[in-house]
Amino acid sequence: MSKFLLELSATDGAARTGVLHTPRGEIRTPAFMPVGTAATVKAMTMDMVRDAGADIILGNTYHLMLRPGAERMHRLGGLHKFSTWDGPILTDSGGFQVFSLAALAKKSEEGVAFQSHIDGSRHMLTPERSIEIQADLLGADISMQFDECTPFPATHEEAKISMELSLRWGARSRAAFGAREDQALFGIVQGSVYEDLREQSAKGLVGMGFDGYAVGGLAVGEGFDAMVRTLDFTVPMLPQTHPRYLMGVGRPIDIIEAVSRGIDMFDCVIPTRSGRHGQAWSDAGPVNLKKACFAEDLSPLDETSDCPASRDYTHAYLHHLVRANEYLGAILLSWHNIAYYQGLMARIRAAIAAGTLDALRQQIAESVKTK
Repeated sequence: MSKFLLELSATDGAARTGVLHTPRGEIRTPAFMPVGTAATVKAMTMDMVRDAGADIILGNTYHLMLRPGAERMHRLGGLHKFSTWDGPILTDSGGFQVFSLAALAKKSEEGVAFQSHIDGSRHMLTPERSIEIQADLLGADISMQFDECTPFPATHEEAKISMELSLRWGARSRAAFGAREDQALFGIVQGSVYEDLREQSAKGLVGMGFDGYAVGGLAVGEGFDAMVRTLDFTVPMLPQTHPRYLMGVGRPIDIIEAVSRGIDMFDCVIPTRSGRHGQAWSDAGPVNLKKACFAEDLSPLDETSDCPASRDYTHAYLHHLVRANEYLGAILLSWHNIAYYQGLMARIRAAIAAGTLDALRQQIAESVKTK
């Protein structure tokens, strides 16, 4: 019997809020997971990530299997001990990075043979090896099935072939994972923007009995309208009783629209990537601190925030750090962005509980329009 239980406390239309109970702690949903690519949320200490309000972080199987190496990570005590994060960790399967980063990747029914983008070393990633790395060697609390992220655009036939391969790999991932009480495995719905393919994928995965279900293959170039349209018909295909995870999304407007359609979990590199490029996030989108208009602006990013980076440093100082290429600029802006995203999720959870999510949706949409 899995110890991963989604307990819903309120709904507002299709949106829902509650707690995903795990052996390592509670995850308040809807939740945003900061991305810890190489056992680190870039430019952040784990204490900063915790203090910003995150309940769970994400680790990248592909990067960690190459450096420092999955077996070495296991010898060092697993990803939690290595990174000093004692809360829940979700790991991706490595599939997306293999196809997007690796050199000379060659796909077969067995898996993907590829060369490391770091040193050219050769590797084979299969559903069984992905599960071994995630669950056994890294010690992830939530592992993801090995899948192929269908590229966009794809014809119906191309998307069908890709989706069916992911289904077969999903069955192998499920068999390799077996029955575990203290760890969970999520399946990934593929099928591009085609409703019949998403339905086939969802039915197949639900029949395999995963602990949660992700919607993959979105935010890969299809555009906002196609993304939400795909969510409109895909999310109702997934069990109400299980967590639903939209992979790789995204902007505040994307998140709140997905929440309104029933999504519970998100991840994206936006907060820290933007921080390293001199951008501070708000409801309206990113603010570029490189701009000269901030050179003598003595106001903070957000004087009402509990985050020191948002509250205690002026636009002028942050502008100076960014223009001078000082490390502290990336640190403070990443910290602010992570805190902003966690604050956004807290506002969303409160709005669902109060039955006012639509008002918050309209507020964020107007902020984007008037920027």
